[in-house]
Amino acid sequence: MRITRREALLSGAGLLLAGAMPALPAAAQGAATPRKGGVFTVHLGSEQRILNPALRASTGVYIITSKIIEPLVDLGASGKPEGVLATSWEAAPDGKTITFKLREGVKWHDGKPFTSADVQYSAMEQWKVHLNYGTTLQLYLDAVETPDPQTAVFRYSRPMPLDLLLRALCDLGYVVPKHVFAGSNVLENPANTAPIGTGPYKFVEYQRGQYVIAERNPDYWRQGFPYLDRIVWRFITDRSAATAALETGAVQLSAYNGLPLADIDRLKSDDRFEVSTRGVEANVFNNTLEFNTRRKELSDVRVRRAIVHAIDVPFFLENFLYGLGKPATGPIPSLSKEFYPADSAVPYPFDKKKAEALLDEAGYKRGAGGVRFTLRIVPIQNGEDVPLLATYIQQSLQQVGIRVDIVQLDIAGALTAVYRDWNFDLATGWHQYRGDPAVSTTVWYRSGSPKGAPWTNQYGWQSDKVDALIDQAATELDPAKRKALYADWVKAVNEEIPVAMLTERPFYAVTSKKVQNHHTSPRWDSGDWHDTWLLPG
Repeated sequence: MRITRREALLSGAGLLLAGAMPALPAAAQGAATPRKGGVFTVHLGSEQRILNPALRASTGVYIITSKIIEPLVDLGASGKPEGVLATSWEAAPDGKTITFKLREGVKWHDGKPFTSADVQYSAMEQWKVHLNYGTTLQLYLDAVETPDPQTAVFRYSRPMPLDLLLRALCDLGYVVPKHVFAGSNVLENPANTAPIGTGPYKFVEYQRGQYVIAERNPDYWRQGFPYLDRIVWRFITDRSAATAALETGAVQLSAYNGLPLADIDRLKSDDRFEVSTRGVEANVFNNTLEFNTRRKELSDVRVRRAIVHAIDVPFFLENFLYGLGKPATGPIPSLSKEFYPADSAVPYPFDKKKAEALLDEAGYKRGAGGVRFTLRIVPIQNGEDVPLLATYIQQSLQQVGIRVDIVQLDIAGALTAVYRDWNFDLATGWHQYRGDPAVSTTVWYRSGSPKGAPWTNQYGWQSDKVDALIDQAATELDPAKRKALYADWVKAVNEEIPVAMLTERPFYAVTSKKVQNHHTSPRWDSGDWHDTWLLPG
């Protein structure tokens, strides 16, 4: 039977997602004079056990390491890429050569100079080979030349649109020190959990399951920054305990929907906090349903379509997420004005009768007890909505004769089970859209990602047509043609659905008003916080 809103509330499963308080203008935040000092303590709801953003693209990694390790460019307050370790860039007319001029006088936290050799190593040995989204983005990167210590020349065999590369490098362009990694087992290098960067804060300590600490970098290249003495990230997996920590002042920030949804709603009326989607606009996300097509039943697209038809997504949104979101029409969200297809519609709306008919047509008739077959679902527990959706899917599929067993693992175990061991039938999690489909979206569908790379196509599914469309769109320099190619791609992947994007939703952050100069750019939680400071008291 279907879970009702009342039953969910009584069971603790259905919780209220916040409406946002009005965003505070950045100018109002900066009205007081910035002060140095203080400890900024941040809540993290899960632990990914790696602190190298050149190997692992994830907000759970960025929220820590972007303060320690810097990218070539990041999004500024205007939402456009601005230089960080790069100061300027230029693309050749054919799009196959992109030259970056690098910032002079920057030092790694161990005192060694930052040079173009670090960029060359990071791009060719980590982004291209291991980074879960970088492997697709840099598929046609042939070389990075280093004519001098402050110049890095990227050479591509196929055109790379400059706008795409700059937007991608905000997330997929973190530079790590060559002298620390070269010649080592990259995946086992100790610097993956004790990072050395060029950022405003220097790594101090990582206590598994407890906290990560970073302190002010006194030699930071931005003169006079940072303001904070220290940042402490506390792993608090009990979300109610995280709320209590915020209310007592033990932590000052919980980002990316880290609190119970009911508490987010309650705190929006608490004058001590700002609850808002401001500063996370670059990271709209979807609730996903991933299919392991190695499973005989799931290799049949009719079965995959039937499963999606059996899920009443509007009901789930209205009754468990209180309407703050909408059904997705595919992997490109509606806010992406540059790429959203004009004729978009929900591809498989709720239709129980159609689901039953497709399953019958595929040859999976109801057997004993009305069961057609049994599947296992692994929730990748980024947020509390993920296991809730898994339970909702379990009950929805029961209605059409599919039994679903839920496999409960922590986030690290779930990532391993799904993306390395392929030990799943269904999985639920989050997909994040980062401004351009080629940054972190097409990799969910393109074949060829290394085994174990999280949030990539590890489903045993491959399409020559889809691979070709992805590659053509990623190398097309004409914006209108790129958009048309992505419209064709959306149609193709919606037909095959190796992964179903079920919802389209914004993130919320809860921030103490003692925190000043916060959420001032579209990916602030994943930014460097060099100019953030705390009011006294």
